Amino acid sequence: MSNHVCPWWLGYLQIIPFRRWQYDPTETLRPYVREGMTVLEPGPGMGFFTIPLARLVGASGRVVAVDLQPKMIAGLKRRAAKAGVLDRIDARVVSADTMGLDDLAGKVDFTLAFAMVHEFPDAQRFFTEVARASKPAAAVLLAEPRGHVKESNFEAELASAATAQFEGIAHPVIRRSHAAVLRKK
Repeated sequence: MSNHVCPWWLGYLQIIPFRRWQYDPTETLRPYVREGMTVLEPGPGMGFFTIPLARLVGASGRVVAVDLQPKMIAGLKRRAAKAGVLDRIDARVVSADTMGLDDLAGKVDFTLAFAMVHEFPDAQRFFTEVARASKPAAAVLLAEPRGHVKESNFEAELASAATAQFEGIAHPVIRRSHAAVLRKK
C-alpha cells in the first residue's frame, strides 16, 4: 500500500458540488445506512460523504470520522456545523499508527472506506482495526479509484479484509471505482 496521503488543500476540490455528478453521496450510501446506526468513516476529507451520512443516521445515530490531517477535520467540522449536523459527528484527528478506535470495540454498524485504503500504510492493519470496532455482521463499503488503484492492488485489499474476517457479499457499481461490500463474519 502507499504511504501517500491526499494533501489537505485538495479537500476543497473533493467537496465541490460538481462532484455529485460523479456520485451522489446520499444515493450511494442509502442502501447501507439507517437511522440510529454508528458509522465509521476513515479519511473523510472535508465531509463529502460525512454530512450525508450524518443525515442518514439521524439524531439517534453517530458518525465517527477519523483523519490524520487536522485541517481536514477542521474543514469537516465547519461544514457540518453549517449543515446543522455537527452534533451527530465525532470528528477525530488520529495518528498514522492507529485510528484510535478502542472506545468503539464492537459498536460500529457500517464503515465507509471510500478512496482511502490505498493511502493507509498497511491494509491488513486497517481492516483489523475496522473488524475490532465492528459489530458482528457489520458492513463495509470499500471503494477505490480505478485511476489510482490497480485491480491487483484492490484484490490484495480484499484479501487483507478476508484475513480480518470480512467476506465479500456484493460488488456495487460505483462510477470509476473498484467496489465491494463486505460483511464481518
